[in-house]
Amino acid sequence: CYSFVLLNNYGCSCINNRSHSLTNDTLNFLSTLNQTLTCFEKYQLGNHTELCKSCKKMYGDVNKLYGRMEKNDTMCIDLEDAMNMTRRLWSKNFNCSLPRDETVPVLAVSSFMLFLPVIFYLSSFLHSEQKKRKLIHRE
Repeated sequence: CYSFVLLNNYGCSCINNRSHSLTNDTLNFLSTLNQTLTCFEKYQLGNHTELCKSCKKMYGDVNKLYGRMEKNDTMCIDLEDAMNMTRRLWSKNFNCSLPRDETVPVLAVSSFMLFLPVIFYLSSFLHSEQKKRKLIHRE
């Protein structure tokens, strides 16, 4: 269970000011985080490849939820710390990774740029007038 540090100077957004209870976003994050950590515990002694495959969706969900909370400014230091620990486990301890969304566009643009000179010189060669060589014959 997590103990929350109230940092009034930093505007802790994990706790509802009126009821002094955890916000719905915080409860949802903690639930998703606990499911992810439970998955890690289940597969940590076996093959880490199996852990990466089995826990990928849960880890992705907690990552997306964290990103959304970060954008909405509903984050506090305890949740940041928990997510840092989870990311460290995922990447360093278990050597897992998530495919990045921007990989495909980057590869497409890079491939296009790579072949652009080839296309340029080929089209230049095909569209230019070729000078025919005249052979001078000896008489």
